[in-house]
Amino acid sequence: MIEVQNLSKSYGSVEAVKSISFEVSQGEVVGFLGPNGAGKSTTMKIMTGYLPPKEGTVLVDGIDIREDALPVREKIGYLPESTPLYSDMVTYDYLEFVAAMRGVASSDRASRIRAMTNSCGLHEVLSKRIDALSKGFKQRVGLAQAMIHNPPILILDEPTSGLDPNQIVEIRELIRKIGEERTVVLSTHILSEVQASCDRVIIIDNGVLVADGTPEELQAGLSGEEQISMTVLDGEEDVAEVLGSWDLAEVTEHGVDEHGESYFMLSSPQDIRSDLFRLAVDHNWTLTGLQRKTKNLEDVFRQLTGG
Repeated sequence: MIEVQNLSKSYGSVEAVKSISFEVSQGEVVGFLGPNGAGKSTTMKIMTGYLPPKEGTVLVDGIDIREDALPVREKIGYLPESTPLYSDMVTYDYLEFVAAMRGVASSDRASRIRAMTNSCGLHEVLSKRIDALSKGFKQRVGLAQAMIHNPPILILDEPTSGLDPNQIVEIRELIRKIGEERTVVLSTHILSEVQASCDRVIIIDNGVLVADGTPEELQAGLSGEEQISMTVLDGEEDVAEVLGSWDLAEVTEHGVDEHGESYFMLSSPQDIRSDLFRLAVDHNWTLTGLQRKTKNLEDVFRQLTGG
C-alpha cells in the first residue's frame, strides 16, 4: 500500500533523511522509531505530501506523491505531533469544518461526525470549545479529524505525547481498535506502546534505516550473549571460585544483595539455566533464584541507535 523509495531530504547542509526505503502493507500497524533528530517526522511529512523530498519518492497504491499528490492525500489521515486544532471552535463545528475541507459530501457529514464521535469517544465534548478540553480529549479530536474522510491509511506522529498514564492507555486502546480497520504508521518514544500495538517496527537513526521487522524478530536478532542471574544462600567467594573455573559461562558481576544472598551475573552464548541448576545440585548450593534476562525492544533500540 505504501512504498518509500530511496527517500532523501536535506535542510541546508543537514541531511535529515538519507536514501531510506521500506514498504507498508495494507492492514499493518507499523511503529516508526528513532531518537530525536533521527528523521522520523521529516519522513512522515513527506509521506503525507506536507514536504517534498530532495530525492526518491513515495508511492501510495501505486500513485507517485511527487507526480499526483492530491489523490494520495485523500487516502491518508495525518495527525502531526502538534495537534492541528482551532482552539476557539466548538468540537462539533470543528469536525464539520474539517469534513468540508476534506471533501466529505454535505449529506454525509453528520453521519461521519457520528461515526467519529463513537470511535473516538467524543460524546461528552461535542458542544464544548476545544480550548476547554483536556489534553487527552484534544488528542481524540485530533484522531477524529484525521479519520473524518474515512481514509484507508493513518499516519500518527507522537499521538500520546504529553498525556498522563491513564490518557496514554486510552489513546493506545483507541489506536489498536483503529488498526483493525486501517493501515497505521505510528511514531512514538514509548516502546511499550509499540510492543503492545504494532505488527512491525522500523527504526531509523541519523536519517538511515537501521532495522525493519516484527518486535519478536528484532529481539531475536539482537546480537550479544545470554545474560543469566543466579542467587544462592551459600558463601559468595566459594560459589565464585567454582563458577570462575566453569567453562560454560563467564561471571560478569557478583556480590551480596540487601537480603544477604549471594548474587551472580553470568554471560554465555546459550541459555545455561538447566546447566546451572545441575551445577548447584552437584555442589549442594541452596539456589534461591535463576533468571534469564529477557531482551526487549528497548535493548534493540539502544543497541541500534547507540544509546
